[in-house]
Amino acid sequence: MTDRQPPLHETHDARGAKFTDFGGWEMPVEFDSIREEHAAVRESVGVFDVSHMGEIEVSGPDAAALLDRLTTNDVTALDPGDSQYAAITNEEGVMLDDTVVYRLPDGIEAGTAASALVDLGADPDADPDADIALDGTSGDPAYLFVPNAGHDDRMYDRWVAHRDEWGLDATVANATDDWAMLAVQGPDAAAALDDATDGGAATGLSKFEATAAAVAGAPSWVARTGYTGEDGFEIMCPAADAAAVWEAFVGEDAADGPAQPCGLGARDTLRMEMGYLLSGQDFDPEREPRTPYEADIGFVVDLDTEFVGRDALAAQREAGVDERFVGVRLLDRGVPRGGYAVTDGDLTRIGQLTSGTMSPTLDEPIGLGYLHESFIEAGAEVSVVVRGDEKRAEIVVPPFLDR
Repeated sequence: MTDRQPPLHETHDARGAKFTDFGGWEMPVEFDSIREEHAAVRESVGVFDVSHMGEIEVSGPDAAALLDRLTTNDVTALDPGDSQYAAITNEEGVMLDDTVVYRLPDGIEAGTAASALVDLGADPDADPDADIALDGTSGDPAYLFVPNAGHDDRMYDRWVAHRDEWGLDATVANATDDWAMLAVQGPDAAAALDDATDGGAATGLSKFEATAAAVAGAPSWVARTGYTGEDGFEIMCPAADAAAVWEAFVGEDAADGPAQPCGLGARDTLRMEMGYLLSGQDFDPEREPRTPYEADIGFVVDLDTEFVGRDALAAQREAGVDERFVGVRLLDRGVPRGGYAVTDGDLTRIGQLTSGTMSPTLDEPIGLGYLHESFIEAGAEVSVVVRGDEKRAEIVVPPFLDR
């Protein structure tokens, strides 16, 4: 049931966006066409409203310890301005979600990060487009992590319950409604951000680095991260400033900005070409229970940390997995979809797809899913059952594009 709207909903509606329900949010699925928006990201620059993603803030003396026990990566390795991709697992090592964890400037109290960025840039004599310094603060460490759409409440509850069970000194706040989140993606993303920030530290970030910067005059948290396979940035700004930041990239009218407005349809085709996981589709604790090793993101698992699910994953790493996430490309006509069976070409089932589309870049039908480990070899021929017919396909180890 859709019961949440992003701060920019009226702006998107006025632009003529088509909407869809995603994780309980009414989000734009396309503005012009999925293919046009997809091509803009691959060839120039597009901007997405991804305010349906959650924002959970954690601060206090034991903030790092709490995050370290509830995510699979090593949170203690992060300095202010660093971020990392991680999984959130249960005791059995099954993924509940995947996330990006950001370390904020020290001294920010959970539940106040959006306003704290405003305070960091509140010098009335400062250039409103100048970058906001990360240093100059002190105090307890502060973090922000981003659950997927519709997961913010349950992740907040999970963090609070484990904090209390373990007796840790940390403040946890669900700040999803405080933030808007935009993703500026594509080969020209840095140039577009440079114009919106009047240059500075934000465009000089390395991958998975983040900083506080004024975007269109709005104090924001800017990270060189994304979900498209192209260069890009994700911008978190106070919800009240969302319209100003959006217009800095797309303009006030239909086509007077540097970036193409993009919906979730293009975001989905872009991530599939790269072989990126979609929470709730490529893994789900109930419908598609998978571990990070099965999902082929074992690189986010640090077994030297004592996170929930660590022992189960250590055992699985030792024993190996039966099935693993991989790609297929159809050689016959047809479009693969989630739920389609994959066979060895002789009616023996060897796995199942979880995602599929016609790749706009390659103009080829591609799919993602889990195949039995013994059959996974790049270029090996398999079949995908499309409407009862076995269609010839070949295995592709993602990404489908060389990026």
